[in-house]
Amino acid sequence: MLKLVKGMRIVAATHNPGKVPEIAALLGGDYEIVTAGQLNLPEPEETESTFSGNAMLKARHAARLSGEVSLADDSGLSVAALDGAPGIFSARWAGPKKDFALAMRKVEERLEEAGATDRRAWFTSALAVAWPDGPCVVVEGEVHGELAFPPRGERGFGYDPIFRPDGFDQTFGEMEPHAKDAMSHRARAFEKLKAALID
Repeated sequence: MLKLVKGMRIVAATHNPGKVPEIAALLGGDYEIVTAGQLNLPEPEETESTFSGNAMLKARHAARLSGEVSLADDSGLSVAALDGAPGIFSARWAGPKKDFALAMRKVEERLEEAGATDRRAWFTSALAVAWPDGPCVVVEGEVHGELAFPPRGERGFGYDPIFRPDGFDQTFGEMEPHAKDAMSHRARAFEKLKAALID
């Protein structure tokens, strides 16, 4: 079975430099992380219909072009009353400028248009690790909660200010980063990844 060996370099299949510290921390700081953006690798078109499918597509693309082990995540917010939307289109709802204030307003407007009182929602994170010669491992983590409007808190990113996880009064946007990282969808996915690939 293939393993991630401490000290090895891993290509994070992202053009978002903000993800590097989070990925490094979740992997315990034991790896050298370089992004696809830093290596000037083009971004693939995300053509799959699931988080896992898109994560695998991105990881395989980066591994093939870099010749190195690559890690990709695909994550997003799903809203029960909107039949799981925005889901895999979470980033696209924020538009080309990645304006998540706009995306959060869109979620609220869609709920109002539907006359929906159900505020249940969940975040999904799919993580994929691909080797240049073919194998790919993918895992998923989820965290469930409810939407809160108006948005609260300046921390985190994306839809964090409107998501309040079950059992908590604060939104992800209000939580201390270490508190969120201890129970987020990405943290849960990383736990599964570590169990599969790290001794």
